[in-house]
Amino acid sequence: MEEGPRVVAGVLAAAEAASPVEAVEVVTRELGRALGATWASFLIADLSGRAMVRLAHVRIRTGDGLEASTPVGPGERRSEGESATVLPFDGGPVEQAVRTQGVQVVEPGRGSSGPGDSAPWRVLAPVTQRGEVIGLLELAVPEEPDAAVTGEIARMAHLLGFVVIANRRHTDLYEWGHRTRPLSLSAEIQHRLLPGPRTCEAGSFTLAAWLEPAAGIAGDTFDFSLERDVLHLSLTDAMGHGVGAALTATLCVGSLRNARTQGASLLGQVAATNRALVDHAASSGLEDFVTGLIGRVDLRSGSMQLVNAGHVAPYLARGEHTTLVELPVDLPFGMFPDTGYRSSRVDLEPGDRIVFLTDGMLERGAVWVDLAEAIAETRSLHPREAVRALADRVLDATGHALNDDATVLCLDWHGGHGQDRETVHGAEPERASRPLG
Repeated sequence: MEEGPRVVAGVLAAAEAASPVEAVEVVTRELGRALGATWASFLIADLSGRAMVRLAHVRIRTGDGLEASTPVGPGERRSEGESATVLPFDGGPVEQAVRTQGVQVVEPGRGSSGPGDSAPWRVLAPVTQRGEVIGLLELAVPEEPDAAVTGEIARMAHLLGFVVIANRRHTDLYEWGHRTRPLSLSAEIQHRLLPGPRTCEAGSFTLAAWLEPAAGIAGDTFDFSLERDVLHLSLTDAMGHGVGAALTATLCVGSLRNARTQGASLLGQVAATNRALVDHAASSGLEDFVTGLIGRVDLRSGSMQLVNAGHVAPYLARGEHTTLVELPVDLPFGMFPDTGYRSSRVDLEPGDRIVFLTDGMLERGAVWVDLAEAIAETRSLHPREAVRALADRVLDATGHALNDDATVLCLDWHGGHGQDRETVHGAEPERASRPLG
């Protein structure tokens, strides 16, 4: 195994020399060679959140001493020479590595091995940045790795995350890789409207959000942005379905972001958004409106200001109790130009979890789902897993046939703003979900 600084220098040089399309495969090969692997793969997180996709797979050594790409095997899909294979979560090492944010060492003969190898040791290391699961680095090594080797693999996986972040801005390869089902036009608009990461870990909070789309996209969105001492967050639901709802949602989120970046107060943001939607409705002749929860958290004090524009009330889990947060409800955005909005204050305490959701989580097919109980039962999960677990309950209750988008945003408040995170290779393992089983 090569020395760390030399490996980093070689990896960065290889990433810069390669095109954005080839960068991750080239870097995966460089990491595999440096770490003594016989083959190496990069697994990107699937858009569904319930699988990994083997996007890059390279053999480091072949019988003739050359390096070559290797077919990935059954279930492989190809497009223009690119290859991807879906690995659904099944409780095995791949899912455990994502869930626990810890390196998994898989002994020969256990679980699925990579193509073309009889019985290598496999190492799965999370590729994570601020709690956002980008994927996994998978290596096959000839001997059981010790703690020093697995630690070095974890560090290199973290480095790979930054290579992916830097290069995916320039190509659709990564989008193609983690989309295992095609998106409609309205779904494309909705997907591009969401913030890039779905998870954010900071010293004083952890946040994650999830959108489970209906067959006819219904205009749900979420957003968040961090200032030095302030966290902005929103969950909105545009009226209607399809492209029309997606465009209305775009106008709503765009207006909130525009007002926010101009330094508007919380009430200034919602007033500007209401005016923008009213003006659009007047010019288009359409009666578009949007419900939403718009929030602003003072990270120094834990004080959250919330505006409820005709939306479902949030839940607060504190100690052993989970209750609805009673807020004054104002009209949705886009109905009347002179609508006044009120903000309410919620003082967060360390250990609190606050959950925003859209009415798709309450649709008729899921009336028997007790959301307060479900939130309480998923308290031990990292918000990253909790939001998907809550969405899964509604999916199961409706037979996976949603009539409306089901969206959840979960904020854990830790307090202690200004303290550094206690991280290991891009994640906070002490706050990660427990292993399955």
